[in-house]
Amino acid sequence: MAPGIPKEVHDLLAQVPLFSGCTKEQLRHLAAQGTKLAVNEGRVLTEQGGLQEEFFLILSGEARCLVDGVEVARFGPGDFFGEMTLLAHGPRTATVIAATPMEVLVLTRSEFRTVVENAPDLAWRLLTNLAGRLRAAQSSPSH
Repeated sequence: MAPGIPKEVHDLLAQVPLFSGCTKEQLRHLAAQGTKLAVNEGRVLTEQGGLQEEFFLILSGEARCLVDGVEVARFGPGDFFGEMTLLAHGPRTATVIAATPMEVLVLTRSEFRTVVENAPDLAWRLLTNLAGRLRAAQSSPSH
């Protein structure tokens, strides 16, 4: 493992379905790209309509996902969000707020792109996940 990358970050990445097909080297690269961040309960991580460009992977804790002020999902360890803005260059589609104290791995647009380019299978898993989220959003009672 590369120096400075906590073992728990590497181990958690290996357990995340999104990264399940990544090699050990790709996981090391992913962990080295991101920044581990401690987050207090109540902190807004993304704001619907905002133009922030970060990808978040939850290492510990829980977050609430709200669309138009209504909670539509809860995220926990191994869950991620923020990829849509990085891939589609548009405003955030949801507000995500820390429901508990959390630790997250944050990747900027360039870090995220580097990770996807170094792990091509990851692109397919991202597309599959996005399609599932889109299908769920379209079938929700508000649509």
